[in-house]
Amino acid sequence: MLDLFTIFSKGGIVLWYFQSTSQIFTPSVNALIRGVILQERTGQNNFEHNALSLKYKLDNEFELVFVVAYQKILQLSYVDKFLNDIHLEFRDKYKNELQLGSYFQDFDFSNTFQAVLTAAEQWGKQQARVPKQMRTFEESLKSKKTVSSMIERKGEEKDSKKAGKGKKKGGGGGGINGDGYDIMKAPPPAKQEPPPSPKVTSNGELDEETLMQNRLKLQQKLAGPKKGKNEKKSPKPPKEGKKPRIWDLGGNSKDLAFLERTTDKPPNGEESKPSSPDTNMVGRMIGGIKDIEVDSDSEDEDSEEEQQTPSNNTQKSAPKSRSVFSIFSGLVGSKSLTHEQMTPALEKLKDHLITKNVAADIAYKLCDSVSAKLEGKVLGTFESVASTVRSTLTESLVQILSPRRRVDVLRDVYEAQRQNRPYVVTFCGVNGVGKSTNLAKICFWLIENNFRVLIAACDTFRAGAVEQLRTHTRHLNALHPAERHGGLQMVQLYEKGYGKDAAGIAMEAINFARDSKIDIVLVDTAGRMQDNEPLMRALAKLIKVNEPDLVLFVGEALVGNEAVDQLVKFNQALADFSSSANPHLIDGIVLTKFDTIDDKVGAAISMAYITGQPIVFVGTGQTYTDLKSLNAKAVVHALMK
Repeated sequence: MLDLFTIFSKGGIVLWYFQSTSQIFTPSVNALIRGVILQERTGQNNFEHNALSLKYKLDNEFELVFVVAYQKILQLSYVDKFLNDIHLEFRDKYKNELQLGSYFQDFDFSNTFQAVLTAAEQWGKQQARVPKQMRTFEESLKSKKTVSSMIERKGEEKDSKKAGKGKKKGGGGGGINGDGYDIMKAPPPAKQEPPPSPKVTSNGELDEETLMQNRLKLQQKLAGPKKGKNEKKSPKPPKEGKKPRIWDLGGNSKDLAFLERTTDKPPNGEESKPSSPDTNMVGRMIGGIKDIEVDSDSEDEDSEEEQQTPSNNTQKSAPKSRSVFSIFSGLVGSKSLTHEQMTPALEKLKDHLITKNVAADIAYKLCDSVSAKLEGKVLGTFESVASTVRSTLTESLVQILSPRRRVDVLRDVYEAQRQNRPYVVTFCGVNGVGKSTNLAKICFWLIENNFRVLIAACDTFRAGAVEQLRTHTRHLNALHPAERHGGLQMVQLYEKGYGKDAAGIAMEAINFARDSKIDIVLVDTAGRMQDNEPLMRALAKLIKVNEPDLVLFVGEALVGNEAVDQLVKFNQALADFSSSANPHLIDGIVLTKFDTIDDKVGAAISMAYITGQPIVFVGTGQTYTDLKSLNAKAVVHALMK
């Protein structure tokens, strides 16, 4: 039933393998290594690739990986048990060789493998034959409740409506009474003492004093809510009509002609000139984009452990460390790590990541991955659990933010020039994240490097979208006038108004750029929520028809759990609505509003973890030069402090 079983070291040396078919499993195993082991996604031991399902187990003491591959349509219940058993058998049999690092010898493991596999298959058949038994009453939570815990105590708050409904439901017939207790199995709860009863005479009638008091109470109760006939209601104030809002700088109808910006020139024929462009920005973004600088301490003081313990009498108590792991610094081990030993540090770690804006699901997966990576690892005598967990997590986060493939836009543009075609970049994302603004920043960076850019206004839904791009185009051309570039206009805008097909406008813009020898086309799309199916279909159509070189998702650094939902649904929509065997998914991420989050940089981790794609650009302000590239170590340092 198993197609492949292999044992290899983390250095890439295959120790032993078994293969039952002639199928080539190298691409699937390589995908497991690249996509799971190297990307710190080892929290779950199941991985699917093409038609195969792969399960793996890590041996952190000897740096080994055990992998099982079988067809995805099969439901093999014994695979987990088989992996655990075969792992123990291999360790016990070749423990001495593994300690010496003898990875190139001949491991005679066939007989042991067949015996363990047969035993696991037999165990799986027995488990399939045994019907699932229902739990008994003693095993249920209800059996653990005592009668005293179900008695309503005086002073406990309880909704009177719910209590009344409960009495009505349990009022008729046997079984359960009005308070929800089983009459046949438990005695009814003790009732509260009733109020003292009125005095009763010998013949069963009430005395005269009690009757008079009851009559007075009844009269007061009946006469209380009613108002006198002579009392008049106070007149209501007249209802005021809706007043128009008056803005301080709102202007009036006389200013409409001057404020009209739907054309390139105002009505009087005067050319619209940008107000004194800041020429200090020119020349500051030539070449590659600088790395982002995150405010962080120069030294990681929180991770340092105190070597000397002050005495209670002579020295003052040392100040508490700010590190989230400081309470675990006393845990020191010299044996292999277990999950129970790491649980306190991991729980604290999850809370810390979530407070730094990492999505909750991603925080749990990261901690599970760290646990799987460290379980079984042998610590030195003076290595603490806290420092080991911290350093391992730091390495994992840096690995996640480090791109598997480097997106070098300038290099790719030169390659497109060599092929006599424009380089096309498409921007997508939800509403209000800053797609047009960051498109203008990237455009400024490109014209700083002497590339001609065409902006395709494919946002045909939002009012003012075309005018916003026209304003950016005007300002960018003012910073880099045509006189400095041989009479060539560096930035042009291609727009067809509103209500048109975005895919058709993008295609026309690309053809225009090819005919005009323009180097780059930046396609601005409309903002859309990830659940809006018609707009997601339109985006998938635009990407499929025009085949851009780079698809960038623009997301805010302010979001936490929402980033996961946005990226997953955008990628899923591009895959579902493209009607292609190899759909073009998101290639990179533009992280905006990074200057508003201080050290809560967890959204970068969430986005990079979900897509596995790099964060290409980071927006850090509102000017054209506020564009940076991601520095993985600086971001992780800010996240861990």
